Amino acid sequence: MNDSLALRAELAGLDASAPPQQADIDGWLIRLSPGKAKRSRCINALRQGTLPLDDLLARCQQAYDAAGLPLAVRVTPWSQPADLDARLAAKGWGAFDAADVMVLDDLVPDAAPAAPVALQALSAPAYAAKVGALRGSSATAIAAHAERIASAPVTYQGFALNDANGALLACGQMVVDGDLAGLYDIAAAVPRQGHGERLCRALLALAHAQGARQAYLQVGCDNAVAQRLYARLGFVFAYRYHYRSPETALA
Repeated sequence: MNDSLALRAELAGLDASAPPQQADIDGWLIRLSPGKAKRSRCINALRQGTLPLDDLLARCQQAYDAAGLPLAVRVTPWSQPADLDARLAAKGWGAFDAADVMVLDDLVPDAAPAAPVALQALSAPAYAAKVGALRGSSATAIAAHAERIASAPVTYQGFALNDANGALLACGQMVVDGDLAGLYDIAAAVPRQGHGERLCRALLALAHAQGARQAYLQVGCDNAVAQRLYARLGFVFAYRYHYRSPETALA
């Protein structure tokens, strides 16, 4: 595994998921979006600042209380201070929602896809509505999702894969930042029919045409079906992250 590619995937993922509601508190990036995605409403402990940990957590708690959101810290191999995970665990903060980041070191599109697919490009609101409907998201979460992807630092590209009658089979989002592509929100409306894989292959081919030569994605560590799909596409495990929160209902 290329450690530099893992770090690039982490930094690119932060850019791709950036909501308008974020701020820096002593080196920690706090995100306060009301959306469903935890990565848009959590703390990313990017740098070790000057405040003692308890003081820093107290300041963050005030920000999340003011926003009406539960406080959660996203813990990665690069979180600071380096022993953050152990110190939060010692406080009794539960760990939950572990996810794996997988990377593709050499993005080469299929030479001759067995069944070429036509992708329907979607506006941010239309895409968020389709994904939200598949996931049972609230209207508030759907609106926040649309706002986030429309205003992210990297250009949003969302697509639907439809059948001949226009019925939705799968949808997904990609971002292309230089030679690195990220896949997000891959969701099949009709499960276990190969539509997610067809969509991913089409998105990777499109990303390659736009200059991407490597790729990354995030998947729940307990989602064996999706992990097997991504492995067939050539993705390999890069690193794992999880969340910790003092609110036991989240864990």
